[in-house]
Amino acid sequence: MSLKIRLTRGGAKKRPYYRIVVADARAPRDGRFIEKVGAYDPMKPKDDPARVILETEKVQAWLAKGAQPTDRVLRFLDAAGLAQRPARNNPKKAEPGTKAKERAAARAEKAGASADAE
Repeated sequence: MSLKIRLTRGGAKKRPYYRIVVADARAPRDGRFIEKVGAYDPMKPKDDPARVILETEKVQAWLAKGAQPTDRVLRFLDAAGLAQRPARNNPKKAEPGTKAKERAAARAEKAGASADAE
């Protein structure tokens, strides 16, 4: 059974509140879980210490048992000093798509043609 440390959504419409739980990877997002290990309130300011609440002993115990945190939870654990989040690098992310490249080439060609006409 593979375990995940992940978020389950609660709260009202447009007012999210998340619990950080340990669950079987096959269980639904807001469904059955094994244990609650924290909470996350994205409505609070980023510098508020109550925005992310973690029970560090429980998290460390589950990590030792082999539970894998999701990307968002790994960010929280990295900020708390419980786990290391590897740096990511995607140099192609900022590169424009094919349509944008075609439009830029057409624009450059049009500008070159107008400069030759003058």
